[in-house]
Amino acid sequence: MGVLENKARARTFYKYLSKVYDQINPFIWDERMRDEAIAMLDLSPDDRVLDVGCGTGFATEGLLEHVETVYGLDQSAHQLSKAYRKFGKRGDVRFHLGDAERLPFKDDSFDVVWSSGSIEYWPNPVDALAECRRLTKPGGRVLIVGPDYPNSSIFQKMADAIMLFYDEAEADRMFTEAGFEDFEHHIQQSRPGSPRAITTIATVPE
Repeated sequence: MGVLENKARARTFYKYLSKVYDQINPFIWDERMRDEAIAMLDLSPDDRVLDVGCGTGFATEGLLEHVETVYGLDQSAHQLSKAYRKFGKRGDVRFHLGDAERLPFKDDSFDVVWSSGSIEYWPNPVDALAECRRLTKPGGRVLIVGPDYPNSSIFQKMADAIMLFYDEAEADRMFTEAGFEDFEHHIQQSRPGSPRAITTIATVPE
């Protein structure tokens, strides 16, 4: 387990990263990649969407171009404070401070659950994926974006020491153990040589 796959350390990390997050994030996960992933969902305006690990609201902003209301959840109060400045506390986004492994919503609450740039900090990703499935209506979709496992053995060792990086085989295992049967993976990249993202879109069993 990497050092940031610990909730307390991750919160401390984001306490400081939140100050520059919006400036750094586009080098890894930019608007084009975000919008490509959103297009995979074929959203309707009245879809209820939850953004798990919403952070400062980068993905939330893109989702709001397609749906009327987004629910945003994050474990970092510092990240959420940045999101409040963008969207306000009471508007088109309904924010919650919470844990991806214990999501504070009833079963079948959402048409879509989205999470980008969060799974790598989850100590128990299968548990959190199962929570995403629990909250999503049968036939609904869960989309998860995480960091693809690097090819270089040197970078693999560095990645393993920091947080969760995974390849398609590991994604297959995690989603299957979380109860998903129908899912597919897409590799996204900002530019040649930049870190790659593995984007998985899964359908919740009927």
